[in-house]
Amino acid sequence: MNRNPVSIIVGAILLVIFVALLFIFQVRQSEIAVVTTFGKPTRTVDKPGGPYWKWPWPIQKVYKFDQRIQNYDDKFVEDLTADDNLLLTQLYVGWQITDAEVFFPRFAGGSISEAEKVLEGMVRSAKSAVIGKHQLSDFVSADRAVKFAEVEREILQTVKAQLKSNNYGMDVDFVGIKRLGLPEAVTQSVFDRMKSERNVLSSKSQNEGEAQAQKIRSDANRQAAELQANAEAEATRIRGLGEAAAAQTLPVFQQEPGLAAFLINLKALEASLTERTTLIFDQTTPPFNLLGGSATNALQGLH
Repeated sequence: MNRNPVSIIVGAILLVIFVALLFIFQVRQSEIAVVTTFGKPTRTVDKPGGPYWKWPWPIQKVYKFDQRIQNYDDKFVEDLTADDNLLLTQLYVGWQITDAEVFFPRFAGGSISEAEKVLEGMVRSAKSAVIGKHQLSDFVSADRAVKFAEVEREILQTVKAQLKSNNYGMDVDFVGIKRLGLPEAVTQSVFDRMKSERNVLSSKSQNEGEAQAQKIRSDANRQAAELQANAEAEATRIRGLGEAAAAQTLPVFQQEPGLAAFLINLKALEASLTERTTLIFDQTTPPFNLLGGSATNALQGLH
């Protein structure tokens, strides 16, 4: 019986693909691969692409790991602060594999869960040690800045140092405080203390405001007194100048009292006509008698 040529070709292609899968592999952009020979790591491939050559199992086997930053959350547990207060905290941690050839044998064939268990213990120990060096007011306070960034930095440095000294083939990129809480037994006492601190801060602000207001009032009163004194001095000076000028013209007016009366009437008339005004007057009443005839006749009439 003749076989279908199409079936033969498809079978040959599948056989080639199967054989190729036994001898070659590829690595993605986000992966790093460890090739083991009889169970021991012998080669690391950290460049994406391929195809890369390998012997088929059981001679060689390829283990691939995600080399991107991986996240996990710490447990929400209690720790004791430096001033003997219980504090509930939970951290978020970002870590990544830095040396897959070292990482693989340290964690049972590169188990991510086993690695996170070890990392969790380190983070837990570092968190307890760092929180134990800080007062509760560094985390919860009404009158001062909290020190979250400083605490996170200290925990990160401690964990990085432990990973480096133990050579686990991984590193921690960041550590942050995700949740913060107080046990129910100490919540009321902390709130009372925060209320007391807020009252002290409010009283301090009020006293500072009153002192500033008093200073402003004193400055305003001083400036007003200075302005009043300067105005009185200026008025005295002007009166002195006026009296001096009057003293100079007094002998002339004493010699010609009619002239003096004429000038006074003329000044009064000028003052009454400074704006658009309609006047009804008796032309015989000074100073409007100046309008009844010529200025010379009015001056002669004053004699």
